[in-house]
Amino acid sequence: MPSHKSFRTKQKLAKAQKQNRPIPQWIRLRTDNTIRYGSLDALHARDAYNAKRRHWRKTRIGI
Repeated sequence: MPSHKSFRTKQKLAKAQKQNRPIPQWIRLRTDNTIRYGSLDALHARDAYNAKRRHWRKTRIGI
């Protein structure tokens, strides 16, 4: 990743950074805890309620 990034690349990185967080707890309360996208086999606390969580080293964004 170059130190001088284009604005388009910077926008894409910022969007990926904002998406990479757990869903808010009030949404789980509002939906009676029915939003559950993680697989039941690999039930981790952070993966169970946001299937799009991304680790910076394991999964690349694809820029």
